[in-house]
Amino acid sequence: MRVVPLLLMTAVVAAASARLDPIPDTAMTHRVVRVTPPGARNPAEVSVAINPTNPPNVIVTTYERGPKDGPRVTNRLYVTDDAGRTWQGFAAANPEKRVQGDDAVVFDGEGRAFHSYISFDGIRVQRPTRAVNGVFLRRSDDGGRTWAAAEAVVDHRNTVTPFEDKPWPGVDRVTRSPHRGNIYLAWTRFDEYGSTDPGCQTEIHFSRSTDEGRTFAMPVRISDDPGDCLDSDNTVEGAVPAVGPHGQVYVAWSGPKGLMFDRSLDGGVTFAQDRQVAITPGGWDIDIPGIARSNGMPVTAADVSDGPRRGTIYVNWIDERNGDPDVFLASSADGGDTWTAPVRVNDDPVKNGAAQFFTWMAVDPIDGAINVVFHDRRGLKATETRVTLARSVDGGKTFVNHAVDLAPFVCDESVSFGDYNGIDAYNGRVIAVFPHFIEEKVLAVSAAIFDFGRQVD
Repeated sequence: MRVVPLLLMTAVVAAASARLDPIPDTAMTHRVVRVTPPGARNPAEVSVAINPTNPPNVIVTTYERGPKDGPRVTNRLYVTDDAGRTWQGFAAANPEKRVQGDDAVVFDGEGRAFHSYISFDGIRVQRPTRAVNGVFLRRSDDGGRTWAAAEAVVDHRNTVTPFEDKPWPGVDRVTRSPHRGNIYLAWTRFDEYGSTDPGCQTEIHFSRSTDEGRTFAMPVRISDDPGDCLDSDNTVEGAVPAVGPHGQVYVAWSGPKGLMFDRSLDGGVTFAQDRQVAITPGGWDIDIPGIARSNGMPVTAADVSDGPRRGTIYVNWIDERNGDPDVFLASSADGGDTWTAPVRVNDDPVKNGAAQFFTWMAVDPIDGAINVVFHDRRGLKATETRVTLARSVDGGKTFVNHAVDLAPFVCDESVSFGDYNGIDAYNGRVIAVFPHFIEEKVLAVSAAIFDFGRQVD
């Protein structure tokens, strides 16, 4: 490993900053730090996790273009032990030289890190010379410095049907939970990825590990209604497991019926009937100029703090109900039986034509604050884009938007921008990670690091 050079800035977001419309009415000091080094091969599709047993220890995952003699894209890992001031980067293991992607990272309550991802070859090829695909998870016991060999959650050899896509991990790290330590993964299973056959279906599948990621239970379907296989609005996608204060498992996803939600009260063994959270006008596959593809899929989180809204479930997504893509949040205080009306997270004028996209959410496990990061085009021209962090300390009733101190950049749809941003929060520290263009056709990943302290009402 080697130390990555930094671009380190301290900013006060106030009226003198580069403009967002409207200007946030509070100032918030933060740092913007370059995570990826010069020469990184267009990193994107990021995830971040703060170690709850050692908060200065943070891990970021990305994918990057592979070498000429390797896979099209492959995963990389970045680690800091000084709260993001310096980063060490290295390639994630890829012994079979498969395409890797959709990677994410989480910590458990003992400080073990888990990195999940898909690994495949041969999709959308009539007669591929190699056909493999699966979902994998690897573990680190030393804060991300070294990693054990990956374990297969599911692995298909000599076939790409069915195809497993976009897994996301969740860990039960609640002190009083009867299922503390369980690891959960949820993802989309395609009968055949990209098929136009009207009989081709997608389903949300789920697996769990009760032995710290060494083995996984046989995957089970948790979605009641299927989607199509087009990887678009009517495909079921976006399953992110969250854990409640008594070990409940919550998952929401997008599909033909909008945002659907399911829950397990026995540590992921059985699930209930799906419930609708909200409709999603315009669907989740959203056209953004300058971005090859953009999704508004949901992120699910739960408040496990000892604060006043302990147990509340939150779902964050993007849709076009106002005529342009906006960021929304809905909450449930009764375990998912009922949901609030959607709250608009971005605070620019409604129906102003400015797009917000690639939202991600983290609920602070110490104070219950809700933190949301997204790319933002308010007050800008054409494909110019910035990054905003929105924060709520009243359970999602209201949000304050903070402009990240990053100059607007122009997007180029010929360069893959990935499918999502990343954010994590712990005890008032919020770290948001995101890709951005640093020159024509060249991407980097940076982190915005905020220290809010404990502000929850």
